[in-house]
Amino acid sequence: MRVIIAGCGRAGSLLAAQLATEGHDVRIVDRVAGTRRLLPAGFPGRFHEGNGYSRTVIEAAGIEHADAFVAVTSGDNSNIVSARTAKETYRVPIVLARIYAPRSADICRELGIPTIASVRWTVHEFHQMLLHRHLTPELTFGNGETLLIRSQLPGYLTGRRLTELDVDGEIRVIEVTRAGRSLVPAHNTPAEPGDLVTFAVAATSLGRLRGFLDKELGT
Repeated sequence: MRVIIAGCGRAGSLLAAQLATEGHDVRIVDRVAGTRRLLPAGFPGRFHEGNGYSRTVIEAAGIEHADAFVAVTSGDNSNIVSARTAKETYRVPIVLARIYAPRSADICRELGIPTIASVRWTVHEFHQMLLHRHLTPELTFGNGETLLIRSQLPGYLTGRRLTELDVDGEIRVIEVTRAGRSLVPAHNTPAEPGDLVTFAVAATSLGRLRGFLDKELGT
């Protein structure tokens, strides 16, 4: 992919380095030329000095042929404007933005721009780590409303149908790894000892899932 990143701070430079290592064509934009020093030695991508919402600058970076645009400057307004420009003016297929203020994240959502809402995400992660320490998400979606959780099933569930763990709109069993092989469970697939199960779960239902998994321990 050709990816343009607006913002060469810690997040932008790390993302740029990772994508470049994976072989993607990375163009990074920052209004401060000195931020270039955060990029690793031998960085193969291009650095463009200027604002991420400047059409002159982002056109020089090749936005008209970009597959993705990521706005990770330190300012919410700059990220919103540059992401909106990439999405609405240049029709970039994938546009993402980092946002600090929850209200700004709501604005992006209304514009159809996926965000990482830093304050909301951080609070959510701390909350989950405090209350659900053994249920570490493999993936999160949106702003953390839906999670992918993998956990070994307790022994008391052996023989029960895996679909009995489904709770409509809250918890869904989507995969089980058994003896090193992965399968999508059918309606009547029973739980077996040692099953490692993947759940899609609403963040608000983690306590309920924890109840299922901790019941044998009486916790």
